[in-house]
Amino acid sequence: MIQGHDSVVVRTTVRLLMPWIQIFALYVLFHGHGSPGGGFQGGVIMASSYVLLGLALGRQELDRLISEAGILRWAAVGVLAYLVTGIAALGGAGALLDYAALPVPGLPAVRLRYLGMMAIEAGVFVAVAAALVLIFLRLARTGEGEEP
Repeated sequence: MIQGHDSVVVRTTVRLLMPWIQIFALYVLFHGHGSPGGGFQGGVIMASSYVLLGLALGRQELDRLISEAGILRWAAVGVLAYLVTGIAALGGAGALLDYAALPVPGLPAVRLRYLGMMAIEAGVFVAVAAALVLIFLRLARTGEGEEP
């Protein structure tokens, strides 16, 4: 069981840093097509903000903010977004993951490729972040009820 940290300084600092870490994770996601980064890296950074929060505030406080069932749903949404985007190109007479063939009327192929890549990266971002937070929550639960 993960206990919250006793220091007010640590708890306050983590609460202040968390939004900035999450903004940076979104920056990495949206900037991944033009620089190092993308969905996987951004998802790991987003998950690290919740892991940091859990380590500083404790498991009970983290459970109050997020639930394992909710995180599992988010992981499924991320995988579904990836699959739907990849398969949608088949409906536009293209190949799997051929973003230029996405069935969106009125958009040039260049814009379709950009939107397709962004949708795939967003799906990866959500799935990776949720999976890593879920792993942390499950590992933090191991050993509960055992005497030290």
